[in-house]
Amino acid sequence: MEKLFKSLLPDPAANEFGVIRKVFAVIAEKIRSDVPATDISGVMEDVADVLDESIATEGYVIRPSAVAANYLDLSKIDFELLKKQFETGRKAIETQKLRSQIAVKVGQMVQLNRTRMNFLEEFQKMIEEYNSGAANIETFFAQLMAFTQKLSEEEKRGISEQLTEEELTIFDLLTKPEVALTKAEEREVKKVAKALITKLKSEKLVLDWKKRQTTRAAVRYTIETMLDELPRTYSPELYQKKCDVIYQHVFDAYGGQGASLYAAR
Repeated sequence: MEKLFKSLLPDPAANEFGVIRKVFAVIAEKIRSDVPATDISGVMEDVADVLDESIATEGYVIRPSAVAANYLDLSKIDFELLKKQFETGRKAIETQKLRSQIAVKVGQMVQLNRTRMNFLEEFQKMIEEYNSGAANIETFFAQLMAFTQKLSEEEKRGISEQLTEEELTIFDLLTKPEVALTKAEEREVKKVAKALITKLKSEKLVLDWKKRQTTRAAVRYTIETMLDELPRTYSPELYQKKCDVIYQHVFDAYGGQGASLYAAR
C-alpha cells in the first residue's frame, strides 16, 4: 500500500495534473473489482494524506477536459429498468453494474469537492457490510439505489444554494466542519465565495501561475484579503486555517487561463 501511494505523489519533473484523478481511479478500480471481499479501507486511510501532499512547488497543468471525459450523469440511469432486471434474476450482474457506476460517480464528486468524503466513507461502509455477510444482495441493492438518490440530491444542492459547483465548493470549505452561522452570515459567506472565484479567475489565475513565486503569492494574498470579509464569527485562528484550505484547493483545482476541474462541467 505504501508503494502504491508513493507512486501517486507528484513527480517534480512532470507538468501534468494527475494526483487527485489517480487517487480516485484507484478507489474506483478497487470498488469495481469482482473479488468477493473487496476492501478499500487501506486506500481510504491514505486518500486525505495524498491530497494534502499534492501541492508541489512547480505545480501541474489541469486539462480543461479532465472532468468532461466519462462524466457520469445520474439522471440518465434508468432505475426502473435496473430494478426490473434485478428482480427478474440478474441480481449479481445488476448489483455489480450499479456499484460500479456509483464508484465512478463518488470519485468524480469528491474530486470536485473534497468535503464530500463522507459519501465515500458511507459507500465503503455499505460494501464492507455486504462483504461481511451483514447484508444480503437484496438489501445491498436497495441501499445502493437509495444512496444513488442521495448523490443526485447532493449534485443539485448548488441550485438550491444559488451557487455554481465551484462556488459551492468554496462555500463548503469555508463552512465545514460545521461553523455555527446565522442565515445572514451564511449569505455573507456565499457572497465571499462568489467574489473570490470571480476575482481569481478574472485576474490572478494566469498562465503558469503555479510556476512563479510572485503569481502564487498574488493568489495567496487575494485569498487572504477577500476572506478577511468573512463574518466575525471566524476567529483569527479559524480564518488562517480557512486561508490555508482555500489556497490548497485553488492550487489543486485550477490551472491558468480558464483550465480547471470545473471548466468542462
